[in-house]
Amino acid sequence: MLPKKWWQFLILTGIILGLVTTALVALAATLIYPELPSLEALTDYKPKVPMRVYSEDGHLIGEFGEERRAFIGINETPKALKQAILAAEDERFYQHGGIDTLGILRAAISNVTSGSFKEGASTITMQVARNFFLSSEKTATRKLSEALLSIKIEHNLTKDQILELYINQIYLGHRSYGFAAASQVYYGKPLDQLSIAEVAMLAGLPKAPSRYNPFANPKRAEARQRYVLRRMKDLHFIDQKQYEAALQEPHRFRKSRKMRDLSADYVAEIVRQAMYERYKDDIYSSGLKIYTTIRKNNQEAANRAILQGIIDYDRRHGYRGPEKTVTPGANEAGSGNWLDNAMDDLESFQGMMPAVVTKVTPKVVSVYAKDGNNIEISGDGLAFVQKQLAEKDAAKRTIKPGAVIRIMRQGDNWHIVQLPQAEAALVAMDPETGAVKALVGGFDFNRNKFNHVTQAWRQPGSSFKPFIYSASLEKGFTPASMIEDEPISVSARETGSGSAWEPKNYDRKYEGPMRMRTALTKSKNMVSIRILEGIGVNYAQDYITRFGFSPKDHPPYLAMALGAGSVTAWQMAGAYSVFANGGYRVKPYIIDKVVDSRGKVLEQSKPLLAGKGAARVIDGRNAFIMNSMLQDVVRLGTATRARSLGRSDLAGKTGTTNNQIDAWFAGYSPKHVAISWMGYDKPKSLGSLETGGKAALPIWIDYMSSALKGVPEVVPELPAGVSAIRIDPATGMQAKGDGEGVVEYFYHEFPPPEPEESIFSIIPGFPIPGHGSPPPTEKQDNTPPRPDQLF
Repeated sequence: MLPKKWWQFLILTGIILGLVTTALVALAATLIYPELPSLEALTDYKPKVPMRVYSEDGHLIGEFGEERRAFIGINETPKALKQAILAAEDERFYQHGGIDTLGILRAAISNVTSGSFKEGASTITMQVARNFFLSSEKTATRKLSEALLSIKIEHNLTKDQILELYINQIYLGHRSYGFAAASQVYYGKPLDQLSIAEVAMLAGLPKAPSRYNPFANPKRAEARQRYVLRRMKDLHFIDQKQYEAALQEPHRFRKSRKMRDLSADYVAEIVRQAMYERYKDDIYSSGLKIYTTIRKNNQEAANRAILQGIIDYDRRHGYRGPEKTVTPGANEAGSGNWLDNAMDDLESFQGMMPAVVTKVTPKVVSVYAKDGNNIEISGDGLAFVQKQLAEKDAAKRTIKPGAVIRIMRQGDNWHIVQLPQAEAALVAMDPETGAVKALVGGFDFNRNKFNHVTQAWRQPGSSFKPFIYSASLEKGFTPASMIEDEPISVSARETGSGSAWEPKNYDRKYEGPMRMRTALTKSKNMVSIRILEGIGVNYAQDYITRFGFSPKDHPPYLAMALGAGSVTAWQMAGAYSVFANGGYRVKPYIIDKVVDSRGKVLEQSKPLLAGKGAARVIDGRNAFIMNSMLQDVVRLGTATRARSLGRSDLAGKTGTTNNQIDAWFAGYSPKHVAISWMGYDKPKSLGSLETGGKAALPIWIDYMSSALKGVPEVVPELPAGVSAIRIDPATGMQAKGDGEGVVEYFYHEFPPPEPEESIFSIIPGFPIPGHGSPPPTEKQDNTPPRPDQLF
């Protein structure tokens, strides 16, 4: 029998439908609940934290992993952040049991009204359930599973544990998972340094990270931030004064979206390769922290020195012209602005940004830059292209509307520049420990990932001569030994290569007999060859292994005296450290320690120190005398430009190979060794005047001016077994009277000859010019470095 009144019928129908629905839900819950996934992923939470690489002083160099994460415990989470999250996502989180019934009722009404499941009532617990176990599709079945799983989570974890999972797992845009990672991505600082306005901005991201991304959609992000701040005020998390201050606070997002504090990409890649060899794919998710030996100030100085050195080299050789020229107004890509289309395939490197010329006058060049700005360049900013602008023949002018060029901000002004074709590299280390303090493997890692410090095998040229001179000291030569600087001719039969060899001095000048010290100072090739011939090429080939060189890379020919073998800058740093530290071989290394995600140290470097465990490879007397001669290279020889640093303890050697293909400077103070190099990947001449002293030495000086700032000068003590004796600089013999001549250093067993002795009689087997030696080769071996040469 039907009720008499229609509303009674509706109520009865509703009750029946409610009972049926409840029964169906209960049945579904009975069937679904036992099939819910295990909570092991929550109770034994192991987030996929990327490997991070740090400098010695704790600055982030790079990270490797698909997801950016940084775990933070609930007790370490700032109170303001927790309040902002609750205000934005789930104000009743600490009251409900995983499901907010009021929220569900509100969402249900909205969904019935719209006819679809567009709105949810997700609590923080439900979001945790979805992020760990479920999809994000908006269906009734998924929502029921989510609700049941939330109840299960609430029965197994505390509220703080659930909130901690949420804080560390939620996706917040730009590959960042968790608020600690997002804080670094968007603000470049840790959570405990964020203001109320900044935590409100982050708390607004979970709703829709792409929609409210402050980088991509600043207006939407600000609107969402204001909503979160208003909710925080309404919930009495902040007062009116804090609310108004937060609304007025200017936005200060990190300038670069790259997740690093220090630019050292070549270092980061060395570390990644080394760690992959040890831990394989686990490095991308296990949260390893790798602390390198790199020091921030040194690395930044090296970055600046390399960039400036390459720019200066390019300026000396003139402007090559635009990268391409497009027709103004032509829409080559078929859509969009023709100016933007012209630069679609071009990236910025080292601040050198692509730009299209829009207008040209003799004094002003107007460009449209890739970042969307219109820029006018004038004055000194046009110096590099002044010759082009002054060209009277319009057909020969390449700086014209449609030309795609490079611009760079230097100080307050924009300059026209060009992407370099030459490369340069620098590595610096502590000669007492082997710790590498700075490493730049090329102009820009993103443009060329080939590491010219560890992978480029190049001829060292004259920078290799000191190792031959060092060997000669053990054979009876002294800095005062008189050696002929005259041409040498080696026949084809003697070279064994089928062609004769007639080496030359760089300046084509020959000065006759001179002291060995003077020959090194002036980098005389003929003297170096005669020294090598005097001690024997096989002896020298064996001797250089003391410095870390392999015999196979330096064939036993006289050309070895001129640096015709192959070295890496990494090897050269270790080799010159032997002279700097008094004769000990310390191996360069760049990884100090490896720490796991829980803070446990897995590996710790234990370097053998100079004088404390490291092998002595040359006599301390030898190191002292070589250091003295190499200091003269700086004081009087090919590296006098280094005197601009105003220090008396600098030493080193320039190096220039045939046809100026490679330019080197290998130098040091007793506390710091640095090697600089410049050349082309595909070997070709840098230019007829581009010697080591002109191309590589300025880079070294620029770096050392910063690296040695505040470092006291060191004056080496005269070691036992070395005599300081006055000699006649013209003959190398002992001076006749007290106070005459110059002071020179000698082993006790190899004193200078008395004035009446023959000049050559004290040198056993003094060399006679000419014995088989092939001409130097320009062939480069760019095979990857052997593992033992890296660590």
